[in-house]
Formats: sequence, C-alpha cells, structure tokens
Amino acid sequence: MTKHHWISLFFALGIFVADRAHKYVQIEMQGWRGGEFVTVAPFFDYVLVWNTGISYGLLGDLPITALLVIMGAAFALLTVWWWRAETMIAQIGLAICLGGAASHIIDRWIYGAVPDFFHLHWGDWSFYIFNISDMAITFGVIILILDMLLAGRGQKSPQ
Repeated sequence: MTKHHWISLFFALGIFVADRAHKYVQIEMQGWRGGEFVTVAPFFDYVLVWNTGISYGLLGDLPITALLVIMGAAFALLTVWWWRAETMIAQIGLAICLGGAASHIIDRWIYGAVPDFFHLHWGDWSFYIFNISDMAITFGVIILILDMLLAGRGQKSPQ
C-alpha cells in the first residue's frame, strides 16, 4: 500500500466518523425518531427522515438484505477502483465515497434505513434531504470528475 493510499484512508475515516457521530447525537442522544422539524432558513430545514431506498428512495421496496448485498457489491467495486487508482486525487475522491458508503451500510444494518437530516427546498418544492455521507459521496464524485477532466494526468502515485 502506498503513502497516498494511507493519506486517502484518513479522508475515508474522517467522513465515516463525522457521519456516525452526527447520527449518534441526533438519534441516540437527542432521541430523534423521525418527523422532527427545525426551520433554519427559508430554504433549509433540519429534519429526520428515514430513507428506505438507495438514492431518492429508489429500490425502497426491496428487502434490506437485498439492499445490503447491492451496497456491499458497490463498496467492493469502489474498493478495487481505489486500490488501483493511479493518482492521489482519485484515491482521495474514492476514499471519501467509501467513507460515506461504509456509514450508509452501517445505517442499513442498524436501522434498516438511512437517516437523512438536511432538507433543501424552495417554497413547496423539495430539492433534496441528505446527510453528511451523502454530501461526502457527492464531493468525492466531483473530485473524481475533476481528476478525469482536468487534473492528475501524468501525476501517478508511486507504486
């Protein structure tokens, strides 16, 4: 394992710990169970909604076991990609995605669903309800796209 792999693991661990800590505080310490609602701004609410599907509730009718198998397979494929990634930026982007994905797998295992807290909306139009892991996965994908489009070519990590 290269030095860059180790560095990227710190990103994965940081995302994982931040997401787990946030959920622990809200669910276990504060006792939120779902339906709680705090208006923060005209376009942003702090809530607890249980996502039984994958993204935007897709596949929400599948049994939890099936979702865990799908998520486990995706996690394994991302891990192989992370291991083989040739640039540190790609390794970091993938590690950030892996940290978020690992936390989602734990959510499915513990709760049977993923708790989402941050609700962006405009009036009655609801854009998205998400959590720290979702933000991390989105950010990791943006890093990967930037790596593919703009940066990193010719800057391979030492193997």
